[in-house]
This record gives sequence, C-alpha cells and structure tokens, in this order.
Amino acid sequence: MKMVIIGGGPAGRSAAMEAAQLDAEVTLIEKEHIGGTCLHEGCMVICGLNDVVRFSKDSNNYQKLGIISKKPQIDYSQVADGIKKITGKIENVLKHETRQSGAEIVLGVAEIKDGNVEVNGKNYPYDKLLIATGSRPFIPPIPGVENALTYKDVLDLKEVPENLNIVGSGVIAAEFAGIFSSLGSQVKILCRKQFLSSIDPEIKNYIREHLLKGVDIQENVDVNEIIPEGASTSNGHVDGSVFLATGMTPNSEIASDMVELGSKGGIMVNEQMKTSNPSIYAAGDVVGTVSNTPVARMEGVVAARNACNISSTMDYHLIPQSLTLYYPVSFLDSGIEKSEDEFDVRIRGSAGPGSFWHVLDGETGFTKISSDLKTGDITRVSSISPASRTTIPYLAKMVKDGYKTTDFDDFIETHPSTDAIYKLLHFLSKYG
Repeated sequence: MKMVIIGGGPAGRSAAMEAAQLDAEVTLIEKEHIGGTCLHEGCMVICGLNDVVRFSKDSNNYQKLGIISKKPQIDYSQVADGIKKITGKIENVLKHETRQSGAEIVLGVAEIKDGNVEVNGKNYPYDKLLIATGSRPFIPPIPGVENALTYKDVLDLKEVPENLNIVGSGVIAAEFAGIFSSLGSQVKILCRKQFLSSIDPEIKNYIREHLLKGVDIQENVDVNEIIPEGASTSNGHVDGSVFLATGMTPNSEIASDMVELGSKGGIMVNEQMKTSNPSIYAAGDVVGTVSNTPVARMEGVVAARNACNISSTMDYHLIPQSLTLYYPVSFLDSGIEKSEDEFDVRIRGSAGPGSFWHVLDGETGFTKISSDLKTGDITRVSSISPASRTTIPYLAKMVKDGYKTTDFDDFIETHPSTDAIYKLLHFLSKYG
C-alpha cells in the first residue's frame, strides 16, 4: 500500500513512522522543516525562551536575597540564534528517526493531481493520502494589520521590544506576555473578550497576580487600527510593537476542492480521521480539533492505522493541557457538569525543586482538585508548579482507567517533589 503524507509536523511524522512500521510504502512530503510549527516556531521556541526567562527571574530573586551580587544581562539575539541551532539539531534527529522507520522524506511544495502528489516536477502516486499541513496565525481584518508581529517573527527580532501590545486572550497571548515582560518589555494584553476564559477562575487569578505580575491585561477591548508605532484601540492609543495572538487558521487550501471543510476552514474528519473522500485522511491542526502536539501525534497514528486497515479511533476525552509560564500551568477537565456533590480542595504549592527559593515570597504555586464525593470521581484538576506538566498526564491516564479518589489512600510519592496533587488526592480519599 502506497501512502503519501503531506506535512512533516507532529501529526505527519508520527503517521509516517507508524505506517512505515505497518509495512506501507510511505512518502513524507514537507515544504520546509521536519518538526513543523511546534519545533521551529511554537512549543519548543517558547520552551527555549522560557528557560532563559526562568534563569533571569531566579537570578533577580537570588540578587534580592543577597546570594549573588549581580544579575546577568540577557542578549536576546544570542538567545534567538541559540534556539535556531538547537531546533536545527533536533530536526536532524527527527529526520534520522523518520528515515530509520522506513519512510522516505521529500522536501518541496506539494500539489495534489488526479491520484498523485507532485513535488519538484516528480509524481508520487498514492493509495491513501494524509493531509497534515498544520495551521498558521489567524490575521484579523484590522486596518494596518501588516504592521503587526506574530509568533513567526519572534526569533527574527534583534532586541526585546521596549513596549509590546499583545492582541489576544488565550494561551499564546499569556505565554508571550510572560516571556517578554520578564525580559524587560512593558507588556499590555488587549483582549477582545475575557482573558483565558476557559481556565478555572481561581487559577486565572493566580496567573494574573503572580505569574503575569506587571502585565497590563485589558479586557473587552477592540483594536481599530495598527500602525508601525502602535495601535488605536477602544481604550485609546497604545505605543509600541503590536503582536497578534488571535488564534490559528488551518492550512486546508491544498485539499479544499477534494474534501469537506468545516465553518472555520478545518478539514472535517470522523473519529478514524477519515475525510469525506474515502482515500484521504487528515490529522493535526489542519482538522481544527485540539491544538495540541500530543493530540496531533495521536491523530496521525490513528489515521495511519486506519489507512493500513487496522481499526483505530481517536479519543478526545480527558486531554491534559498546559500553559508555559515561569511555573507550568497544567489542567485537566472531565467535561462532566458540576453537581451538588462536587467538592473542591485547594492547596498552596510545595517547597521543592524549582520552588524552594520562593518560599519566603510565597510564590510557590497553587493546586486545585474537584471531586464527586459520592462516586469518588476526579472531575477537574488545575495545578501550577514546576512538576505539574509531568504529573497531570499520568493522572489523566489513571482517571481514564477508572481510578477513584479512594485509590490514592496508600499512594506514595517521590520526595522531594513540588507536586501537590497527591496531597489533595490523599485528603479526598479519606474525606470521601
């Protein structure tokens, strides 16, 4: 079976490796970089920047405590160059892994033509085709929007902007606000509606008061015009660079006349990642489900298995998610409507690796768990701590497998740890 995959990001690459291992003849086509947006412009770039931010903030705290005498100076251009070198090295590893699995990598712009994909003048016939072309920044119809930056421009900046006005209200807006405010920018977040509207209000308040302290967050603001020196808003004029964090647009144009698209431009798929065209599958950001790299990988695997006639379905229940700030903000929601038997417990973050030196200023994080006291079901979890991004996915798996709060009565944690989740679960196991 010949399978052609367009897009070398997390979804496409995972699909290529899975299909190749299932004995398909796989061609993976990528127009620019293996690893996609996540590696070269998104998640990994934010991780690289945030590591430097954490070092900078820790150094500032150590200076206040008299531990060090001088705070190091950050050279942003060197940071950007270093991130590009590191992501380039990671890309080489990904290429090697992909080829080792048996998939062929072809670099170039793909065009779909009558059962073939053409790249650089060469045809690649397929029995099954997977579209995994990702997404790009959504550019709102604002006069002068061409003067604004997006995440694609971050590593090309020569220095940290003195003033940065971020248009948006979601995860991307929060993450870049945390990074640039910590690097010295005066940051405003201009939200058309509410800031981080899908996050638990108590967690959101902690983010505003502790992790984005100093960031001016303005809600219910319309941006009327963007100019090189700033923007005109419904709250008045703002000076400085404008950064768009206004969401994503699926790169679905390549197959728009071959498959059914949704109202927001994403390729419509079923739970097997099949499109309306029986020979075409789609996965990742281009389908517009959950913009999340692990989800994209799993969608790619599901698509590859079904293309190889191995039945597999995608499960979007209990997906752990996170925000990359000084401390990771991680959360899990069962989607179950809150009942009168649901009980909330909360605790300040623990002292331990990554938070020890913040005990004196109280900046150790915050964790909250909701549970149904009658059934013992864990319904919602939100955690802000150095360990939260590691802890939450395992908890999600356990909840999926039917674990109740009572199953944590004899739970033994590793120590030292900044994970406060086990403390709350241990309490709930006795209280329930």
